[in-house]
Amino acid sequence: MRGEKQESFASLKSGGLRDALRLYAVTDRHWLNGRTLAECVAQAIDGGATFVQLREKDLGEEEFLNEARALKKLCASRGVPFVVNDNVMIAKEAHADGVHVGQSDMACLEARRLLGPDSIIGVSAQTVEQAVLAEKQGADYLGVGAVFATGSKADADSVPIETLKEICAAVKIPVVAIGGINAGNVHELKGSGIAGVSVISAIFANDDIRAATKKLAEKAADL
Repeated sequence: MRGEKQESFASLKSGGLRDALRLYAVTDRHWLNGRTLAECVAQAIDGGATFVQLREKDLGEEEFLNEARALKKLCASRGVPFVVNDNVMIAKEAHADGVHVGQSDMACLEARRLLGPDSIIGVSAQTVEQAVLAEKQGADYLGVGAVFATGSKADADSVPIETLKEICAAVKIPVVAIGGINAGNVHELKGSGIAGVSVISAIFANDDIRAATKKLAEKAADL
């Protein structure tokens, strides 16, 4: 298990991570409508999602861990990187490929210490200063936003596209744009320097998740 993870991560570190971040799907169980989260994620991957983050704000630790283990197994079988939002210990226990932390969550340095050098660590950033610091602390990629208005994260701060461009120019690690992105506006991010886009409702709020993801993947391919 350890050796497999090291080999997989090494290939991403050598340049594959940027490609893997092209269409970054973040889960939200509010739109399950009787389906399991694993079913929805499988449909997203079938449609072209290249990276998966498990985001849970209300589940108990045991349920969260069980969900993380199930999605890790699914993503591993499909060859898609899988990370956990915020909860470093859940990521560690589920053998996730890594974790994504925000500015108010565990510091990147501490997450790296707990998860080790083989894990993927993403950090949210809204300013050039935050982005540069995260890179210095060992972040593997950045999530920057919200670039458009979003209802998925009520506390998301707005980040102008000009700032997004400045962040992309200031760091060497890949940057993923987040916040309010859908098939109708993703073209506005072309030329910004991002590696990809991170979406929630544009994928999981649809009855046909596979079709919605496929449409978005086609648009994101032109970034």
